Amino acid sequence: MGIGILGQKVGMTQVYDPAGNVISVTVIQAGPCHVLQVKTDETDGYQAVQLGYLDKPRRLARRSERGQVAKLDSKRQRARVAAGIAAVSKAGCEPKRFVREFRLSPDGFQVGQEIKVDVLADVASVDVTGTSKGRGYSGVIKRHNFAGQRATHGVKKCHRHLGGTGCSAYPSRMFKGKRMAGQYGNARCTVRNLRVVQVDAENNLLLVYGAIPGPNGGFVTIRPTNILPGPTADK
Repeated sequence: MGIGILGQKVGMTQVYDPAGNVISVTVIQAGPCHVLQVKTDETDGYQAVQLGYLDKPRRLARRSERGQVAKLDSKRQRARVAAGIAAVSKAGCEPKRFVREFRLSPDGFQVGQEIKVDVLADVASVDVTGTSKGRGYSGVIKRHNFAGQRATHGVKKCHRHLGGTGCSAYPSRMFKGKRMAGQYGNARCTVRNLRVVQVDAENNLLLVYGAIPGPNGGFVTIRPTNILPGPTADK
């Protein structure tokens, strides 16, 4: 599986496929991204490629964020140089707002390399990960699609309640995972196996079939799907 890319959800629209059918697509501003770090088994204990997306003004970036992409003078750095320890290579770009890692072999990737949306030009389907819209503290009807209680026969002012939740003398407790009211949304969510409809390398746009999690402007991670295509019937 190849490397993915980071981006932002622009919104949804409609396009025509080659057969003339109207299909709903989500437009994603994908990249360009910079390789901020290349992790190997020798240095970090695992293999990964770290990407950063969307420049962040240096006046708003913390020192750790600025030191991630550029060399900063410090007492520790001078001590490492005096001890003969080679300095870690830096990307030499602006601090990034959105940073994520892709667990794959780092062969062929270099710190500072620019990754654009054309890396997905030959990919048929992708997995998109983002943070779903937060809907606050919600009741069971909105959160779990409960039907609610009857509007007659003694049901008084509790039509949208979840009903009884108690157990008998055994087990005398609530089971973990019981569907109740609580925080709805604002959680990491992945939509898998979305078909890539179009890749606009000139404008760094990616069009995928269907919806993806999060609001317009939300950050997302796009990677080639690892779902194998289903069996096809012999003609």
